[in-house]
Amino acid sequence: MDDDLGTTYDGPRPARRVVSLVPSLTEALVSVDRAAVVGATDWCIRPTDLETTRVRGTKNPDLAAVRALEPDVVVANKEENRELDVRRLRDSGVRVWVTDIETVPGAVASMERLLDGIGWQRPDWLARARELWCGPLPAVSRRVVVPIWRDPWMVVGPATFTSDLCRRLGWQTLPGAGEAQGRYPTLDVEQIDALGADAVLLPDEPYEFTDADGPEALRSPCELVDGRLLTWYGPSLLDARTSVERRGA
Repeated sequence: MDDDLGTTYDGPRPARRVVSLVPSLTEALVSVDRAAVVGATDWCIRPTDLETTRVRGTKNPDLAAVRALEPDVVVANKEENRELDVRRLRDSGVRVWVTDIETVPGAVASMERLLDGIGWQRPDWLARARELWCGPLPAVSRRVVVPIWRDPWMVVGPATFTSDLCRRLGWQTLPGAGEAQGRYPTLDVEQIDALGADAVLLPDEPYEFTDADGPEALRSPCELVDGRLLTWYGPSLLDARTSVERRGA
């Protein structure tokens, strides 16, 4: 079976030794077979009690440590991980499954393909995520801006997982298609305020916005949010929907 970029996986099924270089997918894989996840990055913080070998970061994995774990497969993501690291692992004989995710339905389908490809069972939460997130789009109830970095200010743009997730919650992310270049455009605070959003959602990752770091720079209404619920694909998809419904948004 092929990964999201068309590379065929020819390893054992089920895979018994997996290294994950993607925090979202680590959480998803552990929910199916914790013992088989023999390595993960330092940023793989869910579940909080995960005990496994750490192989440094998503952008600078310790490739020697990864190889030493003798994985059946390494799981990576086109956006989160470097193509150079994927190529070096493959050149050394390590199988790498690469995911490519830009929408919530795409994330669900990608995880289904991954689990089927490595011979693992699909967990109940994945079917529930498909029910909750892959239906018709709701009407737009508010317009939001989602910064992901400061100095320079970078915000979520179109054609991203977070933008699609927000839209499926009834939130239109600004700027929209055609208003700025790139998937994560750089704007100054005056440009952000000029968008006239109903709210600027300030997540705690990848940049850790706080009460004292973020809201003071903007005139627009600001809300601090759990970044995992906006940016992770995995079991957190259920938490994201539940959190929004609880708030009545």
